[in-house]
Amino acid sequence: MALILNIDTATTIGSVSLSRDGQVLQTLINEKQQDHAASIILFVQQLLKEHQLLPEALDAVAVSAGPGSYTGLRVGVATAKGLCYAWDKPLLAISTLQMMAQGLVAELKDEQAWYCPMLDARRQEVFMAMYTPHLEEIMSPQAMILEATSLDAKLAQKKIYFFGDGSPKWELMLSSHKNAIFAKYVISSAHMAPLSELAFEKRMFVDLAYFSPFYIKPFYSTQKP
Repeated sequence: MALILNIDTATTIGSVSLSRDGQVLQTLINEKQQDHAASIILFVQQLLKEHQLLPEALDAVAVSAGPGSYTGLRVGVATAKGLCYAWDKPLLAISTLQMMAQGLVAELKDEQAWYCPMLDARRQEVFMAMYTPHLEEIMSPQAMILEATSLDAKLAQKKIYFFGDGSPKWELMLSSHKNAIFAKYVISSAHMAPLSELAFEKRMFVDLAYFSPFYIKPFYSTQKP
């Protein structure tokens, strides 16, 4: 039973949600990635003001911990850490891919399928994982270079929903398969709420001093040194 501030800046869409007992009270969204650093703090202030809350009322801060955009993750985690330091609150780190799966599972409620969130990396690579409807891992979060047969073994077993900003490149590559379904999905910190509530109940707090985002792979830049 907790009042939690949920922050996600892992992709081009950034958002902050306020949740109580796993239920979302309000979500504010920014669709310009370059504005995440400025907008997230403004969203936090707005949510507290509109719900007439002081920081002391919060039980924890949760952040989408990756994988995702290197810069976006740094912004979100740094902001969440700063708030936790200032307010003396515990920090919860939630997998971005599991958060995405939670969102689509709640929307579709299809118990007969697996869920495969995909985030765009570069070229033919995606960050991906695969989950059951109960968010049990079929494939753990990883970076995968896609080939036409990459997921043949999984598609032979079960209907799979592919979604997220990395799924279009997979859809272009994949030959028609009856078990492959490409679903529309918009990432949101609101989808973090049930996960952050469960993490809070289990006291799954991370160390403020040592926690860093789950990048999966090293940062890559096209800029010359």
